Amino acid sequence: MALSGKQFTISVGDYEATISEVGASLRRFTFGGNDVTVPGATDTLPPKCSGAVLVPWPNRIRHGTYRFGGEQFQLALTEPELGNALHGLARWVRWTPTVEQAARLTLAHDIVPQKGYPFEVAVEVTYTLHAEFGLSVSTSAHNHGTGPAPFGAGFHPYLSTRGATLDETTVHLPAGQRLVVDDASVPVGVQSVEATPYDFRGGKRLKGLRLDDGFTGLDVSQGRGVAAVQSPGGGAQLWFDETFRYLQVFTYADLAGAGPGVAIEPMTCAADAFNSTHGLIVLDPGGTWAGSWGITPLP
Repeated sequence: MALSGKQFTISVGDYEATISEVGASLRRFTFGGNDVTVPGATDTLPPKCSGAVLVPWPNRIRHGTYRFGGEQFQLALTEPELGNALHGLARWVRWTPTVEQAARLTLAHDIVPQKGYPFEVAVEVTYTLHAEFGLSVSTSAHNHGTGPAPFGAGFHPYLSTRGATLDETTVHLPAGQRLVVDDASVPVGVQSVEATPYDFRGGKRLKGLRLDDGFTGLDVSQGRGVAAVQSPGGGAQLWFDETFRYLQVFTYADLAGAGPGVAIEPMTCAADAFNSTHGLIVLDPGGTWAGSWGITPLP
């Protein structure tokens, strides 16, 4: 069996996507045989969180500690070099398929109450391919517990540069603000992108700039925001609904031999939201959250 478990492939028209059982991660998404996202191999662990579903929190929690409901909690430090708890609790578990159709796949996972996160939250992720629009990803989380639960969601797709270098690649972000972080990559403030190298609202070539930055102040029109990556060989547009109030952008020159990629990660909350509460979702007992995002290739 592949290190990422069973592989599920869905297709419609010229689109095809492969999703891995472990982490419910998007391993590959193609249009006409060309990679829209940077593909991952089945015989290696997903590099740099490629394609990952990040629940019940995205990004980092400082020192893995937080207070909620008057109690102090300690999570395992899964980014020990910076002393953080990183990217949630569902990346390395097998998700259960509940719907398997030609162009649609739903995977589900019940987050087990555990030390540091003693809450009962069930999550479903549905990948759907549309012959006209490409890939859409819808997610829901339901609190089965008797008390409120802190929650956040994020996703980690790498958009392909279609063989171009990062220097040649243009990025568009509908973001008016950038999160300022400390040495542990945890936000300590927010600054306007106006008159800075981080203003991508009109689209801008990366040239020598490399990113591992969070953005907010997102421009959303009719309930949807749009970011994009474009290169001489083509590109992709990532859309997200208004429940995703933050984007993390990470550039990487060679993703495990598969070439360059630009991760544009829709997140419901900021890094360390369990402490700052910036964008934090609190699920009441019996409460549900739902959100959606997707990717459409560009010529």
